[in-house]
Amino acid sequence: MPHPQVEQVIQRVDSFLAAYPTASQYDRLRDLEKKTGQPKVYFFLAAVSILSSIIYGLGGMKLVSDIFAFAYPAYMSFKAVDSAEPTDDTQWLTYWVVFSLFSIVENVMSFLVTWVPFYFMIKCCFFAWLYHPRFMGAGLVYKQVIKPFVMPYLQAFEHTKPQKKEE
Repeated sequence: MPHPQVEQVIQRVDSFLAAYPTASQYDRLRDLEKKTGQPKVYFFLAAVSILSSIIYGLGGMKLVSDIFAFAYPAYMSFKAVDSAEPTDDTQWLTYWVVFSLFSIVENVMSFLVTWVPFYFMIKCCFFAWLYHPRFMGAGLVYKQVIKPFVMPYLQAFEHTKPQKKEE
């Protein structure tokens, strides 16, 4: 018999799996549970561990942090495209502007990445802050950092458009 706290965690994870039956392959996990007598949560956690190890083995923490910064925002962007509300479109467009600029700066300054301890963990926390609905950090970074820096150049570019020659 597992410890009561372990049993509680198993129940919580099982409730989470039941809430998303298609994504978690709940029916297959239930069949495995019936065949083996082991809780379906164990199989789910084993699959997540194996998948995480493969991803980490293929690309290291860089790939893990890139997937972390891409997967959820991409999913939410797809949902935003189909929604009628324009505020989520603005949120995710803003996120992708910040994401793109960060990716460019990260590639240019890649030699510094090796000097910063726990860089990829810091990057994951930063991106979670950027896209988490409670914080909406992408909007703040855009308004406070990117817009004041980029807008003067965009306005100057707009004013210096070449005029069409009259024939």
